[in-house]
Amino acid sequence: MTDITLNSSMADAAPVQPASRPNLDKGFNPLTMILFFGILAAGLLYVAYSIYADIDATGMRVTAYLPYILLFVALLIALGFEFVNGFHDTANAVATVIYTHSMQAEFAVMWSGFFNFLGVLLSSGAVAFGIVSLLPVELILQVGSSAGFAMVFALLIAAIIWNLGTWYFGLPASSSHTLIGSIIGVGIANALMRGRDGTSGVDWSKATEIGYALLLSPLFGFCMAAILLLVLKFVVRNPALYAAPEGNKPPPLWIRSILIATCTGVSFAHGSNDGQKGMGLIMLILIGTVPTAYALNRALPESQVVQFQKTSDAASKVIAAKGAGHSITGDPRPAVTQYVAARKISEGTYPSLAVLVKDVGDQVQKYGSLNKVPAEAVGNTRNDMYLTSEAIRFLMKDKENDLNKQEVETLKAYKGSLDSATKFIPLWVKIAVAIALGLGTMIGWKRIVITVGEKIGKTHLTYAQGASAELVAASTIGVADVFGLPVSTTHVLSSGVAGTMAANGSGLQMATIRNLLMAWVLTLPAAICLSAGLYVLFSNLF
Repeated sequence: MTDITLNSSMADAAPVQPASRPNLDKGFNPLTMILFFGILAAGLLYVAYSIYADIDATGMRVTAYLPYILLFVALLIALGFEFVNGFHDTANAVATVIYTHSMQAEFAVMWSGFFNFLGVLLSSGAVAFGIVSLLPVELILQVGSSAGFAMVFALLIAAIIWNLGTWYFGLPASSSHTLIGSIIGVGIANALMRGRDGTSGVDWSKATEIGYALLLSPLFGFCMAAILLLVLKFVVRNPALYAAPEGNKPPPLWIRSILIATCTGVSFAHGSNDGQKGMGLIMLILIGTVPTAYALNRALPESQVVQFQKTSDAASKVIAAKGAGHSITGDPRPAVTQYVAARKISEGTYPSLAVLVKDVGDQVQKYGSLNKVPAEAVGNTRNDMYLTSEAIRFLMKDKENDLNKQEVETLKAYKGSLDSATKFIPLWVKIAVAIALGLGTMIGWKRIVITVGEKIGKTHLTYAQGASAELVAASTIGVADVFGLPVSTTHVLSSGVAGTMAANGSGLQMATIRNLLMAWVLTLPAAICLSAGLYVLFSNLF
């Protein structure tokens, strides 16, 4: 490809050497590849040992090997999704430092991989369970069944297929969009197969909340990156910042430091947000196959179990008061499950939930500690806790709930206690996902780097444009992480680059913008159709 010409609104009139295309064809050192496969092997061994140690700690005896074979396959697919996510999204962090010659390509991807790794390790887990909450509650409660495995396999394989397809064509499509579309597809297919309206298979309130984050984040990235570039031009008058590289010459040290810092921020933010998407699904897999070890947080200290009893008693009084005058006989779970699925309060909602809350409290009080819950009761206790938590979540959102502010706070505290017992991520899961995502950044990055670096604007990326796009992307992803919302690193960064090109008057390559928009529009329906079809297929096979 011919060299890309220099363009800068503040460039000197004197002729300078045009910016050269970075060398993207240099292979990795053999030692690097040995290290790559060494870390991969060590990671797989660490996962296997951690699962063995956790199961051994429960005292459970292994009587059948089929569940563990399914567990191994499911974990490989889940970690494979994170691996593909890594090399699919690496370009978003490293394209700017590569095309400004701030870092050599092979070193940039290793640098990005390391900070992706750290981002995953230090993540909160809020995004992980935000993703899981989109799934149909009846499938989550039966995650160890054939339907549960069909769900997990369908949504993960659909996401991998679409990610690989868009990567092959060099399109910066969103892994977040893909996974959420896959989840929605499974929910719709599950509802239709059960004879219900397809719209009842998804938590649309949560889907809408996530949809807004995915929809608005690229628009925010475009506008804020453009504004930031214009503000920089007004505040920082140094012409060097607004110039493209001269030949293969690296930028001045202070500019280079800024660009590397912003690349690091995007890599860390990407790991902390995108890495969580696989964590929640891995936890579902573990809960379904080895509930004794992973259904309940056995590491929860006894002080929190005591606190659970207090919040449980307070919540029980609130819910019982709302259900006063009504009584139920038999199992309360079907009525509560129906409420969670339909989100419509009926006469049986409050009395059924009151019985379930009391039952959960009695179970915890009986055993005294989550670590003492017997193996045969773990799955049921966990399902009761999860179902109660989801019912309370919807009640607090429901406009017909007739709850005052104090009652909402009481239920919120109780829900927090339930979630601490059921929504947790072991350290080894974080490490496994971190390794998969980090190693993924070292593979297959070239196609999308070229798109971001060469095919969005009509002129070469300047230092200020790269820094502005990266800074906005890192900030946006970081804020979304705090609120537990998944956003697309791909869309935020690529739209940020487009925003800086527009603000600089550099012009946009409309063919690329059109392809990006098409990928953005098609990803959700394509993922929905793929996962729905695979779910029907796997449901009939398993």
